[in-house]
Amino acid sequence: MELKLDLHIHSEYSPDSFNSIDEINKRIVEQGFDGYALADHDTLKGLDEAREKSGDLVFIPAIEISARRAHVVALDPVEVVPPGLSLPETVDLIHDQGATAILAHPYGLPRSWPQLHQVESANLDAIEVANSAQVPYDVICNLNQKLADRLGLPTTGGSDSHIPGTVGRSYTIVESESTDYLDVINAIKLGHTRTGGSYTKFGEWFAKNVRKRMR
Repeated sequence: MELKLDLHIHSEYSPDSFNSIDEINKRIVEQGFDGYALADHDTLKGLDEAREKSGDLVFIPAIEISARRAHVVALDPVEVVPPGLSLPETVDLIHDQGATAILAHPYGLPRSWPQLHQVESANLDAIEVANSAQVPYDVICNLNQKLADRLGLPTTGGSDSHIPGTVGRSYTIVESESTDYLDVINAIKLGHTRTGGSYTKFGEWFAKNVRKRMR
């Protein structure tokens, strides 16, 4: 079955996000998505609430880990990986807990820009190609795709949403055996995915930053 998923969303448990769990679920349902992954920055605090409130949606627990010069989305994490480690060290610690490691927005300046030797030596499971927070969107998607092709890795997409209006802006279509989130993760690792979406508009980024300063 084909599932349409946003595999990179932030909630209010991330210090720079304004999405409540209720708002995320509402937006996902309104747009006809099958589910999402909650990937807050370096914390697992929102996962229990999101899992409890997700209802019939496919919910994938996740976290976005701040490695050196790179961010990694870990699917189905057990514990927080310390931020600030090298990319290979971060990926190894993700795998040690049985989680899946996706390199987030590889060419998403100013947040990340990969050192190729670090990326090649990290045992990554997938590359996030479509990310709505990367500009210019099509150019960066193309760079991300070339990286995934070079490494022979599966691709994913997610909105990287920090405000309700951008939830679902980029996404992953996963061909999965079932709606069980473990089957979905396995399908991602096998490369049964394709991505799509568009970018976050300047006005939306401006609104987010204004709200951040008002906090």
